[in-house]
Amino acid sequence: MTDTPLLLAQPEDAHSRAEWEAATAAVLRKTRKLAEDDADALVWDKLTRTTLDGIGITPLGLPGGETSAARPTRQGAWDIRSLVAHPDAKLANEAALVDLDGGVTSIWLAADETTDVAATLADVLLDLAPVVLDAPSATTTVAEAFLALPGAKHPDSNLGIDPLGVMLREIPLAVDEAIAELQTLARKADQHDIRAIVVDATAAHDLGASDAQELGWSIAVGVAYLRWLTDHGLSVEDAAGQIEFRYAATDEQFPTIAKLRAARVLWARVLELSGVETPVAQRQHAVTSRPMLSKYDPYVNMLRGTVAAFAAGVGGADAVTVLPFDSANGRPDAFGRRIARNVNHLLIDESHVAAVADPAGGAYAVEQLTGDLAAAGWAEFGQLETEWESGHDFDPFRARIEEVVARRETDIARRKRPLTGVSEFPNLAETLPERAADPLNERVRRYGASFEALRDEPAAAPVFLATMGTIAQHTARATFVSNLFAAGGIAVEVAGATAGVDDLVAAYSGQKVVCLAGTDAAYEEWGAAAAAALRDAGATRVIVAGKPADHADDSAAMGVDALAFLTRTREALA
Repeated sequence: MTDTPLLLAQPEDAHSRAEWEAATAAVLRKTRKLAEDDADALVWDKLTRTTLDGIGITPLGLPGGETSAARPTRQGAWDIRSLVAHPDAKLANEAALVDLDGGVTSIWLAADETTDVAATLADVLLDLAPVVLDAPSATTTVAEAFLALPGAKHPDSNLGIDPLGVMLREIPLAVDEAIAELQTLARKADQHDIRAIVVDATAAHDLGASDAQELGWSIAVGVAYLRWLTDHGLSVEDAAGQIEFRYAATDEQFPTIAKLRAARVLWARVLELSGVETPVAQRQHAVTSRPMLSKYDPYVNMLRGTVAAFAAGVGGADAVTVLPFDSANGRPDAFGRRIARNVNHLLIDESHVAAVADPAGGAYAVEQLTGDLAAAGWAEFGQLETEWESGHDFDPFRARIEEVVARRETDIARRKRPLTGVSEFPNLAETLPERAADPLNERVRRYGASFEALRDEPAAAPVFLATMGTIAQHTARATFVSNLFAAGGIAVEVAGATAGVDDLVAAYSGQKVVCLAGTDAAYEEWGAAAAAALRDAGATRVIVAGKPADHADDSAAMGVDALAFLTRTREALA
Protein backbone atom coordinates (compact mmCIF):
# COMPACT_ATOMS: atom_id res chain seq x y z
CA MET A 1 0.00 0.00 0.00
CA THR A 2 2.86 2.42 0.74
CA ASP A 3 4.07 2.07 -2.87
CA THR A 4 0.65 2.83 -4.33
CA PRO A 5 0.43 6.40 -5.64
CA LEU A 6 -2.37 8.61 -4.39
CA LEU A 7 -4.46 9.53 -7.42
CA LEU A 8 -5.90 13.00 -6.97
CA ALA A 9 -7.30 13.27 -10.51
CA GLN A 10 -9.40 10.88 -12.52
CA PRO A 11 -9.20 10.45 -16.30
CA GLU A 12 -12.40 12.47 -16.69
CA ASP A 13 -10.72 15.38 -14.88
CA ALA A 14 -8.17 15.84 -17.65
CA HIS A 15 -9.00 18.63 -20.10
CA SER A 16 -7.23 20.04 -23.12
CA ARG A 17 -6.22 23.63 -23.70
CA ALA A 18 -8.84 23.86 -26.44
CA GLU A 19 -11.58 22.82 -24.01
CA TRP A 20 -10.53 25.53 -21.55
CA GLU A 21 -10.47 28.12 -24.33
CA ALA A 22 -13.96 27.10 -25.45
CA ALA A 23 -15.41 27.29 -21.94
CA THR A 24 -13.77 30.67 -21.27
CA ALA A 25 -14.82 32.06 -24.64
CA ALA A 26 -18.43 31.16 -23.88
CA VAL A 27 -18.32 33.31 -20.74
CA LEU A 28 -16.70 36.23 -22.59
CA ARG A 29 -19.33 36.07 -25.33
CA LYS A 30 -22.08 36.37 -22.71
CA THR A 31 -20.44 39.55 -21.41
CA ARG A 32 -19.92 40.81 -25.01
CA LYS A 33 -16.16 40.92 -24.58
CA LEU A 34 -15.86 38.43 -27.41
CA ALA A 35 -17.89 38.38 -30.63
CA GLU A 36 -19.79 35.30 -31.74
CA ASP A 37 -17.51 34.81 -34.73
CA ASP A 38 -14.23 35.41 -32.81
CA ALA A 39 -11.94 32.42 -32.41
CA ASP A 40 -11.87 30.80 -28.98
CA ALA A 41 -8.10 31.26 -28.83
CA LEU A 42 -8.58 35.04 -28.57
CA VAL A 43 -9.38 34.60 -24.87
CA TRP A 44 -5.64 34.82 -24.19
CA ASP A 45 -5.42 38.29 -25.72
CA LYS A 46 -8.61 39.45 -24.00
CA LEU A 47 -7.57 38.28 -20.53
CA THR A 48 -3.82 38.93 -20.55
CA ARG A 49 -2.85 41.96 -18.46
CA THR A 50 0.36 43.85 -19.20
CA THR A 51 2.48 45.19 -16.36
CA LEU A 52 4.30 48.52 -16.35
CA ASP A 53 7.38 46.58 -17.45
CA GLY A 54 5.57 45.27 -20.53
CA ILE A 55 5.30 41.75 -19.11
CA GLY A 56 2.13 39.90 -20.03
CA ILE A 57 0.27 38.24 -17.14
CA THR A 58 -1.77 35.46 -18.71
CA PRO A 59 -5.07 34.27 -17.22
CA LEU A 60 -3.75 30.74 -16.73
CA GLY A 61 -0.28 29.45 -15.94
CA LEU A 62 0.88 26.72 -18.30
CA PRO A 63 3.81 24.30 -18.08
CA GLY A 64 6.84 24.78 -20.25
CA GLY A 65 8.96 27.43 -18.55
CA GLU A 66 12.05 27.00 -16.40
CA THR A 67 11.73 26.74 -12.64
CA SER A 68 13.48 29.21 -10.36
CA ALA A 69 17.18 28.55 -9.79
CA ALA A 70 17.38 30.34 -6.43
CA ARG A 71 15.01 29.06 -3.78
CA PRO A 72 14.45 30.87 -0.48
CA THR A 73 16.91 29.90 2.24
CA ARG A 74 14.69 30.98 5.12
CA GLN A 75 13.29 28.15 7.17
CA GLY A 76 10.36 28.84 9.43
CA ALA A 77 9.13 32.23 10.57
CA TRP A 78 10.58 35.40 9.13
CA ASP A 79 12.16 38.13 11.20
CA ILE A 80 9.44 40.61 12.24
CA ARG A 81 11.14 43.97 11.89
CA SER A 82 9.71 47.17 13.36
CA LEU A 83 10.55 50.66 12.10
CA VAL A 84 11.45 53.04 14.94
CA ALA A 85 11.69 56.64 13.77
CA HIS A 86 10.64 59.02 16.54
CA PRO A 87 12.97 62.04 17.05
CA ASP A 88 12.47 61.95 20.82
CA ALA A 89 14.86 59.30 22.19
CA LYS A 90 12.65 58.46 25.17
CA LEU A 91 9.55 57.95 23.05
CA ALA A 92 11.53 56.03 20.43
CA ASN A 93 12.92 53.74 23.12
CA GLU A 94 9.45 53.21 24.53
CA ALA A 95 8.14 52.28 21.07
CA ALA A 96 11.03 49.86 20.50
CA LEU A 97 10.55 48.11 23.84
CA VAL A 98 6.78 47.85 23.38
CA ASP A 99 7.29 46.35 19.93
CA LEU A 100 9.86 43.85 21.20
CA ASP A 101 7.57 42.85 24.06
CA GLY A 102 4.79 42.48 21.48
CA GLY A 103 6.71 39.92 19.43
CA VAL A 104 8.88 42.01 17.11
CA THR A 105 12.25 40.30 16.60
CA SER A 106 14.40 43.12 15.16
CA ILE A 107 14.55 46.92 15.03
CA TRP A 108 14.95 49.13 11.95
CA LEU A 109 16.21 52.41 13.39
CA ALA A 110 15.77 55.59 11.34
CA ALA A 111 18.20 58.17 12.70
CA ASP A 112 20.11 61.36 11.97
CA GLU A 113 22.88 63.44 13.51
CA THR A 114 20.61 64.45 16.43
CA THR A 115 19.67 60.90 17.42
CA ASP A 116 20.81 59.68 20.83
CA VAL A 117 21.49 56.09 19.83
CA ALA A 118 22.34 54.91 23.34
CA ALA A 119 19.13 56.33 24.82
CA THR A 120 17.00 55.06 21.94
CA LEU A 121 18.30 51.50 22.35
CA ALA A 122 18.44 51.49 26.13
CA ASP A 123 17.41 48.09 27.59
CA VAL A 124 17.33 46.52 24.12
CA LEU A 125 19.19 43.20 24.24
CA LEU A 126 21.47 43.78 21.28
CA ASP A 127 22.79 40.21 21.26
CA LEU A 128 19.23 38.88 20.84
CA ALA A 129 17.52 41.56 18.74
CA PRO A 130 19.19 42.62 15.48
CA VAL A 131 19.32 46.37 14.85
CA VAL A 132 19.48 47.72 11.30
CA LEU A 133 20.47 51.38 11.05
CA ASP A 134 19.11 53.85 8.52
CA ALA A 135 20.87 57.21 8.79
CA PRO A 136 21.42 58.61 5.29
CA SER A 137 22.47 62.05 6.48
CA ALA A 138 24.74 60.86 9.30
CA THR A 139 25.85 57.34 8.45
CA THR A 140 29.25 57.36 10.16
CA THR A 141 28.10 59.24 13.27
CA VAL A 142 25.20 56.89 13.95
CA ALA A 143 27.21 53.77 13.05
CA GLU A 144 30.04 54.72 15.41
CA ALA A 145 27.54 55.40 18.19
CA PHE A 146 25.97 52.00 17.68
CA LEU A 147 29.29 50.17 17.59
CA ALA A 148 30.31 51.93 20.80
CA LEU A 149 27.40 50.41 22.72
CA PRO A 150 28.63 47.77 25.18
CA GLY A 151 28.18 44.08 24.57
CA ALA A 152 28.04 41.83 21.54
CA LYS A 153 25.74 42.62 18.62
CA HIS A 154 23.43 40.15 16.91
CA PRO A 155 25.07 38.90 13.66
CA ASP A 156 22.06 40.07 11.64
CA SER A 157 22.56 43.66 12.76
CA ASN A 158 23.54 46.03 9.98
CA LEU A 159 25.08 49.52 9.89
CA GLY A 160 22.81 50.35 6.95
CA ILE A 161 25.35 51.98 4.61
CA ASP A 162 23.84 52.76 1.19
CA PRO A 163 25.49 55.80 -0.41
CA LEU A 164 24.07 55.23 -3.90
CA GLY A 165 20.57 54.98 -2.48
CA VAL A 166 21.17 58.21 -0.60
CA MET A 167 22.22 59.94 -3.82
CA LEU A 168 19.20 58.61 -5.72
CA ARG A 169 17.03 60.24 -3.05
CA GLU A 170 18.94 63.46 -3.84
CA ILE A 171 20.46 63.76 -0.39
CA PRO A 172 23.84 65.52 -0.84
CA LEU A 173 26.77 63.10 -0.73
CA ALA A 174 30.24 63.05 -2.32
CA VAL A 175 31.01 59.78 -4.10
CA ASP A 176 34.69 59.60 -3.11
CA GLU A 177 33.85 60.24 0.53
CA ALA A 178 31.03 57.69 0.36
CA ILE A 179 33.36 54.98 -0.98
CA ALA A 180 35.89 55.63 1.77
CA GLU A 181 33.10 55.63 4.37
CA LEU A 182 31.71 52.36 3.11
CA GLN A 183 35.08 50.65 3.13
CA THR A 184 35.96 51.90 6.62
CA LEU A 185 32.64 50.95 8.18
CA ALA A 186 32.59 47.59 6.40
CA ARG A 187 35.90 46.74 8.04
CA LYS A 188 34.59 47.78 11.47
CA ALA A 189 31.37 45.82 10.96
CA ASP A 190 33.43 42.75 10.11
CA GLN A 191 35.34 43.17 13.38
CA HIS A 192 32.01 43.11 15.26
CA ASP A 193 30.70 40.14 13.19
CA ILE A 194 27.76 42.12 11.80
CA ARG A 195 26.82 43.42 8.37
CA ALA A 196 27.57 46.90 7.06
CA ILE A 197 25.54 47.48 3.89
CA VAL A 198 21.87 47.70 2.93
CA VAL A 199 21.03 47.93 -0.76
CA ASP A 200 17.77 49.81 -0.33
CA ALA A 201 15.77 49.32 -3.52
CA THR A 202 12.85 51.20 -1.99
CA ALA A 203 14.82 54.34 -2.89
CA ALA A 204 13.80 53.60 -6.49
CA HIS A 205 10.37 52.24 -5.60
CA ASP A 206 9.44 55.35 -3.62
CA LEU A 207 10.15 57.47 -6.71
CA GLY A 208 7.70 55.39 -8.73
CA ALA A 209 9.95 52.72 -10.26
CA SER A 210 8.49 49.54 -11.72
CA ASP A 211 9.34 46.08 -10.36
CA ALA A 212 11.99 45.47 -13.04
CA GLN A 213 13.54 48.88 -12.43
CA GLU A 214 13.66 48.18 -8.71
CA LEU A 215 15.36 44.85 -9.41
CA GLY A 216 17.83 46.34 -11.88
CA TRP A 217 18.72 49.16 -9.49
CA SER A 218 19.32 46.76 -6.59
CA ILE A 219 21.61 44.49 -8.60
CA ALA A 220 23.57 47.40 -10.11
CA VAL A 221 24.08 48.94 -6.67
CA GLY A 222 25.00 45.58 -5.16
CA VAL A 223 27.62 45.04 -7.87
CA ALA A 224 29.03 48.53 -7.30
CA TYR A 225 29.43 47.78 -3.60
CA LEU A 226 31.10 44.44 -4.38
CA ARG A 227 33.61 46.28 -6.54
CA TRP A 228 34.30 48.92 -3.88
CA LEU A 229 34.85 46.28 -1.20
CA THR A 230 36.96 43.89 -3.27
CA ASP A 231 39.13 46.83 -4.38
CA HIS A 232 39.79 47.30 -0.66
CA GLY A 233 40.99 43.74 -0.24
CA LEU A 234 37.87 41.75 0.67
CA SER A 235 37.04 38.55 -1.15
CA VAL A 236 33.85 38.47 -3.18
CA GLU A 237 32.36 36.00 -0.69
CA ASP A 238 33.15 38.22 2.30
CA ALA A 239 31.89 41.30 0.46
CA ALA A 240 28.62 39.58 -0.47
CA GLY A 241 28.19 38.52 3.15
CA GLN A 242 28.23 42.17 4.19
CA ILE A 243 25.14 43.07 2.12
CA GLU A 244 21.43 42.91 2.85
CA PHE A 245 18.83 43.89 0.23
CA ARG A 246 15.65 45.81 0.95
CA TYR A 247 12.66 45.54 -1.41
CA ALA A 248 9.15 46.97 -1.42
CA ALA A 249 6.19 44.60 -1.07
CA THR A 250 2.96 45.86 -2.60
CA ASP A 251 -0.64 44.69 -2.57
CA GLU A 252 -0.06 43.24 -6.05
CA GLN A 253 0.45 39.81 -4.56
CA PHE A 254 1.93 37.71 -7.35
CA PRO A 255 4.29 40.36 -8.77
CA THR A 256 5.68 40.84 -5.25
CA ILE A 257 6.22 37.11 -4.80
CA ALA A 258 7.89 36.88 -8.20
CA LYS A 259 10.03 39.98 -7.60
CA LEU A 260 11.60 38.56 -4.45
CA ARG A 261 12.21 35.22 -6.14
CA ALA A 262 13.69 36.96 -9.20
CA ALA A 263 15.99 39.04 -7.00
CA ARG A 264 17.58 35.88 -5.65
CA VAL A 265 18.01 34.54 -9.15
CA LEU A 266 19.76 37.70 -10.30
CA TRP A 267 22.06 37.97 -7.30
CA ALA A 268 23.01 34.30 -7.57
CA ARG A 269 23.92 34.91 -11.21
CA VAL A 270 26.08 37.91 -10.26
CA LEU A 271 27.99 35.86 -7.71
CA GLU A 272 28.36 32.98 -10.16
CA LEU A 273 29.87 35.31 -12.76
CA SER A 274 32.10 36.76 -10.04
CA GLY A 275 33.66 33.36 -9.44
CA VAL A 276 32.02 32.57 -6.11
CA GLU A 277 32.24 28.81 -5.62
CA THR A 278 30.32 28.58 -2.32
CA PRO A 279 26.89 30.20 -2.78
CA VAL A 280 26.15 33.23 -0.60
CA ALA A 281 22.41 33.57 -0.15
CA GLN A 282 20.84 36.96 -0.73
CA ARG A 283 19.42 38.26 2.55
CA GLN A 284 16.16 40.08 1.90
CA HIS A 285 14.24 42.61 3.96
CA ALA A 286 10.79 43.34 2.54
CA VAL A 287 8.90 46.44 3.64
CA THR A 288 5.31 47.17 2.70
CA SER A 289 5.17 49.86 0.05
CA ARG A 290 4.94 53.45 1.24
CA PRO A 291 3.63 54.77 -2.14
CA MET A 292 0.65 52.38 -2.08
CA LEU A 293 -0.61 53.75 1.25
CA SER A 294 -3.51 56.19 1.15
CA LYS A 295 -4.03 59.21 3.38
CA TYR A 296 -7.79 59.04 2.90
CA ASP A 297 -9.68 56.04 4.25
CA PRO A 298 -6.39 54.90 5.86
CA TYR A 299 -7.97 51.81 7.40
CA VAL A 300 -7.92 50.20 3.95
CA ASN A 301 -4.14 50.24 4.40
CA MET A 302 -4.55 47.39 6.88
CA LEU A 303 -5.74 45.22 4.01
CA ARG A 304 -3.01 46.45 1.68
CA GLY A 305 -0.36 45.77 4.31
CA THR A 306 -1.71 42.29 5.02
CA VAL A 307 -1.64 41.26 1.36
CA ALA A 308 1.83 42.75 0.90
CA ALA A 309 3.19 41.02 4.01
CA PHE A 310 1.68 37.73 2.87
CA ALA A 311 3.37 38.10 -0.51
CA ALA A 312 6.68 38.98 1.15
CA GLY A 313 6.53 35.92 3.37
CA VAL A 314 5.54 33.60 0.54
CA GLY A 315 8.26 35.15 -1.63
CA GLY A 316 10.86 34.13 0.92
CA ALA A 317 11.83 37.42 2.58
CA ASP A 318 14.10 36.91 5.60
CA ALA A 319 12.69 39.98 7.40
CA VAL A 320 9.37 41.76 6.91
CA THR A 321 8.31 45.22 8.02
CA VAL A 322 4.62 46.14 7.86
CA LEU A 323 4.29 49.90 7.91
CA PRO A 324 1.46 51.10 10.22
CA PHE A 325 -1.80 51.83 8.43
CA ASP A 326 -1.66 55.52 9.39
CA SER A 327 1.87 56.11 8.05
CA ALA A 328 0.63 58.26 5.16
CA ASN A 329 -1.11 60.57 7.66
CA GLY A 330 2.13 61.27 9.52
CA ARG A 331 4.02 59.66 12.37
CA PRO A 332 2.08 56.50 13.36
CA ASP A 333 0.56 56.14 16.81
CA ALA A 334 0.70 53.16 19.18
CA PHE A 335 -2.46 51.59 17.75
CA GLY A 336 -1.10 51.66 14.20
CA ARG A 337 2.17 50.10 15.34
CA ARG A 338 0.37 47.33 17.22
CA ILE A 339 -1.82 46.47 14.25
CA ALA A 340 1.29 46.40 12.02
CA ARG A 341 3.20 43.89 14.12
CA ASN A 342 0.10 41.78 14.69
CA VAL A 343 -0.31 41.35 10.92
CA ASN A 344 2.92 39.34 10.99
CA HIS A 345 1.72 37.27 13.95
CA LEU A 346 -1.54 36.55 12.18
CA LEU A 347 0.28 35.33 9.08
CA ILE A 348 2.93 33.32 10.91
CA ASP A 349 1.17 31.94 13.99
CA GLU A 350 -2.45 31.68 12.86
CA SER A 351 -2.25 31.23 9.10
CA HIS A 352 1.06 29.28 9.16
CA VAL A 353 2.27 31.01 6.02
CA ALA A 354 5.89 30.42 7.05
CA ALA A 355 5.46 26.68 7.59
CA VAL A 356 6.39 25.89 3.99
CA ALA A 357 9.46 27.23 2.20
CA ASP A 358 8.69 28.78 -1.21
CA PRO A 359 5.04 27.67 -1.34
CA ALA A 360 4.62 29.40 -4.70
CA GLY A 361 7.50 27.43 -6.23
CA GLY A 362 6.42 25.11 -9.01
CA ALA A 363 3.27 27.09 -9.80
CA TYR A 364 3.50 27.68 -13.56
CA ALA A 365 2.23 31.26 -13.42
CA VAL A 366 4.60 32.29 -10.62
CA GLU A 367 7.59 30.56 -12.20
CA GLN A 368 6.89 32.24 -15.54
CA LEU A 369 6.50 35.65 -13.92
CA THR A 370 9.69 35.08 -11.92
CA GLY A 371 11.59 34.34 -15.11
CA ASP A 372 10.11 37.29 -16.98
CA LEU A 373 10.88 39.69 -14.14
CA ALA A 374 14.40 38.32 -13.80
CA ALA A 375 15.00 38.89 -17.53
CA ALA A 376 13.59 42.43 -17.38
CA GLY A 377 15.56 43.21 -14.23
CA TRP A 378 18.78 41.92 -15.79
CA ALA A 379 18.21 44.13 -18.82
CA GLU A 380 17.76 47.16 -16.55
CA PHE A 381 20.90 46.19 -14.67
CA GLY A 382 22.84 46.02 -17.94
CA GLN A 383 21.61 49.44 -18.94
CA LEU A 384 22.66 50.93 -15.60
CA GLU A 385 26.07 49.30 -15.91
CA THR A 386 26.53 50.97 -19.29
CA GLU A 387 25.37 54.34 -18.00
CA TRP A 388 27.68 54.15 -14.99
CA GLU A 389 30.85 53.32 -16.92
CA SER A 390 32.10 56.89 -16.64
CA GLY A 391 30.43 57.86 -13.36
CA HIS A 392 27.18 57.49 -11.48
CA ASP A 393 24.79 59.56 -13.57
CA PHE A 394 21.27 58.86 -12.30
CA ASP A 395 19.45 61.16 -14.72
CA PRO A 396 18.75 58.50 -17.41
CA PHE A 397 17.41 56.13 -14.74
CA ARG A 398 15.23 58.85 -13.26
CA ALA A 399 13.92 59.61 -16.76
CA ARG A 400 12.91 55.97 -17.23
CA ILE A 401 11.16 56.04 -13.86
CA GLU A 402 9.26 59.14 -14.97
CA GLU A 403 8.00 57.23 -18.01
CA VAL A 404 6.68 54.50 -15.72
CA VAL A 405 5.13 57.09 -13.41
CA ALA A 406 3.33 58.68 -16.36
CA ARG A 407 1.86 55.34 -17.46
CA ARG A 408 0.79 54.49 -13.92
CA GLU A 409 -0.76 57.93 -13.43
CA THR A 410 -2.74 57.50 -16.65
CA ASP A 411 -4.10 54.17 -15.41
CA ILE A 412 -4.96 55.67 -12.02
CA ALA A 413 -6.58 58.73 -13.57
CA ARG A 414 -8.75 56.47 -15.72
CA ARG A 415 -9.33 54.23 -12.71
CA LYS A 416 -7.91 51.20 -14.47
CA ARG A 417 -5.83 50.89 -11.29
CA PRO A 418 -8.54 51.59 -8.71
CA LEU A 419 -7.54 52.88 -5.29
CA THR A 420 -10.18 51.98 -2.73
CA GLY A 421 -11.16 54.94 -0.60
CA VAL A 422 -9.40 57.35 -2.93
CA SER A 423 -10.39 56.97 -6.58
CA GLU A 424 -13.12 54.42 -5.78
CA PHE A 425 -15.70 54.41 -2.95
CA PRO A 426 -14.49 57.63 -1.30
CA ASN A 427 -16.14 58.89 1.88
CA LEU A 428 -16.44 62.67 1.87
CA ALA A 429 -17.69 62.67 5.45
CA GLU A 430 -14.72 60.83 6.97
CA THR A 431 -12.54 62.36 9.68
CA LEU A 432 -8.85 61.71 9.12
CA PRO A 433 -6.61 60.70 12.03
CA GLU A 434 -4.43 63.59 13.13
CA ARG A 435 -0.73 62.75 13.15
CA ALA A 436 2.49 64.75 13.45
CA ALA A 437 4.38 65.28 10.19
CA ASP A 438 6.76 62.45 9.34
CA PRO A 439 9.89 63.30 7.29
CA LEU A 440 9.99 59.70 6.06
CA ASN A 441 7.04 60.56 3.81
CA GLU A 442 9.16 63.08 1.94
CA ARG A 443 10.50 62.03 -1.46
CA VAL A 444 7.70 59.45 -1.72
CA ARG A 445 5.30 59.60 -4.68
CA ARG A 446 2.10 58.07 -3.38
CA TYR A 447 -0.05 56.52 -6.06
CA GLY A 448 -3.19 58.39 -5.03
CA ALA A 449 -1.55 61.79 -4.49
CA SER A 450 -3.34 63.46 -7.42
CA PHE A 451 -6.78 62.51 -6.12
CA GLU A 452 -5.78 63.31 -2.56
CA ALA A 453 -4.73 66.81 -3.59
CA LEU A 454 -8.29 67.42 -4.79
CA ARG A 455 -9.71 66.03 -1.57
CA ASP A 456 -7.42 68.27 0.48
CA GLU A 457 -9.31 71.30 -0.88
CA PRO A 458 -12.99 70.36 -1.31
CA ALA A 459 -14.94 72.01 -4.11
CA ALA A 460 -16.53 75.34 -3.25
CA ALA A 461 -20.05 74.16 -4.12
CA PRO A 462 -21.94 70.91 -4.77
CA VAL A 463 -23.18 69.49 -8.05
CA PHE A 464 -26.93 69.09 -8.52
CA LEU A 465 -27.52 65.42 -9.37
CA ALA A 466 -30.55 65.46 -11.63
CA THR A 467 -31.76 61.90 -11.16
CA MET A 468 -34.23 60.93 -13.86
CA GLY A 469 -36.97 58.41 -13.16
CA THR A 470 -37.51 56.09 -10.22
CA ILE A 471 -34.74 55.12 -7.80
CA ALA A 472 -34.46 51.72 -9.46
CA GLN A 473 -34.03 53.39 -12.84
CA HIS A 474 -31.39 55.96 -11.94
CA THR A 475 -29.50 54.38 -9.02
CA ALA A 476 -26.75 52.66 -11.05
CA ARG A 477 -25.56 55.79 -12.85
CA ALA A 478 -26.28 58.05 -9.88
CA THR A 479 -24.08 55.89 -7.64
CA PHE A 480 -21.32 55.76 -10.25
CA VAL A 481 -21.18 59.50 -10.81
CA SER A 482 -21.60 60.35 -7.11
CA ASN A 483 -18.53 58.25 -6.30
CA LEU A 484 -16.67 59.89 -9.15
CA PHE A 485 -17.45 63.38 -7.89
CA ALA A 486 -16.53 62.42 -4.31
CA ALA A 487 -13.12 61.21 -5.50
CA GLY A 488 -12.44 64.82 -6.46
CA GLY A 489 -13.80 66.38 -3.28
CA ILE A 490 -17.12 67.33 -4.88
CA ALA A 491 -20.36 66.83 -2.99
CA VAL A 492 -23.73 66.27 -4.69
CA GLU A 493 -27.28 67.28 -3.91
CA VAL A 494 -29.67 64.64 -5.22
CA ALA A 495 -33.05 65.34 -6.76
CA GLY A 496 -34.42 61.93 -5.78
CA ALA A 497 -37.16 60.12 -7.69
CA THR A 498 -38.62 62.20 -10.52
CA ALA A 499 -41.27 61.69 -13.15
CA GLY A 500 -40.37 64.49 -15.55
CA VAL A 501 -38.76 67.85 -16.18
CA ASP A 502 -41.03 69.72 -13.76
CA ASP A 503 -39.92 67.50 -10.86
CA LEU A 504 -36.25 68.17 -11.65
CA VAL A 505 -36.76 71.92 -11.83
CA ALA A 506 -38.71 71.86 -8.57
CA ALA A 507 -35.81 70.04 -6.81
CA TYR A 508 -33.16 72.30 -8.34
CA SER A 509 -31.78 74.96 -5.98
CA GLY A 510 -29.46 77.07 -8.12
CA GLN A 511 -26.26 75.04 -8.43
CA LYS A 512 -23.92 76.09 -11.24
CA VAL A 513 -23.27 72.51 -12.38
CA VAL A 514 -25.90 69.83 -12.88
CA CYS A 515 -25.44 66.20 -13.83
CA LEU A 516 -28.17 64.13 -15.47
CA ALA A 517 -28.31 60.52 -14.23
CA GLY A 518 -30.79 58.07 -15.68
CA THR A 519 -31.31 55.31 -18.20
CA ASP A 520 -30.57 55.58 -21.92
CA ALA A 521 -34.30 55.52 -22.56
CA ALA A 522 -34.87 58.45 -20.21
CA TYR A 523 -32.07 60.41 -21.89
CA GLU A 524 -33.62 59.85 -25.28
CA GLU A 525 -37.11 60.71 -24.11
CA TRP A 526 -36.56 63.83 -22.00
CA GLY A 527 -32.82 64.39 -21.51
CA ALA A 528 -32.60 67.37 -23.88
CA ALA A 529 -35.67 68.98 -22.35
CA ALA A 530 -34.29 68.47 -18.83
CA ALA A 531 -30.97 70.06 -19.78
CA ALA A 532 -32.68 73.06 -21.39
CA ALA A 533 -35.01 73.58 -18.43
CA LEU A 534 -32.15 73.44 -15.93
CA ARG A 535 -30.13 75.93 -17.98
CA ASP A 536 -33.12 78.26 -18.00
CA ALA A 537 -33.29 77.86 -14.21
CA GLY A 538 -29.67 79.01 -13.80
CA ALA A 539 -27.31 76.07 -14.50
CA THR A 540 -24.18 77.09 -16.41
CA ARG A 541 -22.82 73.59 -17.07
CA VAL A 542 -24.66 70.34 -17.80
CA ILE A 543 -23.01 66.93 -17.45
CA VAL A 544 -24.52 63.61 -18.42
CA ALA A 545 -23.66 60.34 -16.66
CA GLY A 546 -22.99 58.06 -19.59
CA LYS A 547 -22.08 58.62 -23.22
CA PRO A 548 -21.62 62.18 -24.58
CA ALA A 549 -24.80 63.98 -25.64
CA ASP A 550 -25.41 67.06 -27.79
CA HIS A 551 -27.38 68.76 -25.03
CA ALA A 552 -24.56 68.31 -22.43
CA ASP A 553 -21.28 70.14 -21.96
CA ASP A 554 -19.48 67.11 -20.56
CA SER A 555 -19.98 63.42 -19.84
CA ALA A 556 -18.75 60.78 -17.41
CA ALA A 557 -18.60 57.08 -18.18
CA MET A 558 -16.37 54.12 -17.44
CA GLY A 559 -12.83 54.77 -18.67
CA VAL A 560 -13.10 58.57 -18.48
CA ASP A 561 -9.95 60.44 -17.46
CA ALA A 562 -11.31 61.05 -13.97
CA LEU A 563 -8.69 63.60 -12.94
CA ALA A 564 -9.25 65.73 -16.03
CA PHE A 565 -13.03 65.46 -15.67
CA LEU A 566 -12.94 66.41 -12.00
CA THR A 567 -10.61 69.32 -12.64
CA ARG A 568 -12.97 70.69 -15.31
CA THR A 569 -15.95 70.29 -13.02
CA ARG A 570 -14.25 72.01 -10.09
CA GLU A 571 -13.30 74.95 -12.32
CA ALA A 572 -16.94 75.30 -13.34
CA LEU A 573 -18.00 75.22 -9.67
CA ALA A 574 -15.51 77.89 -8.59
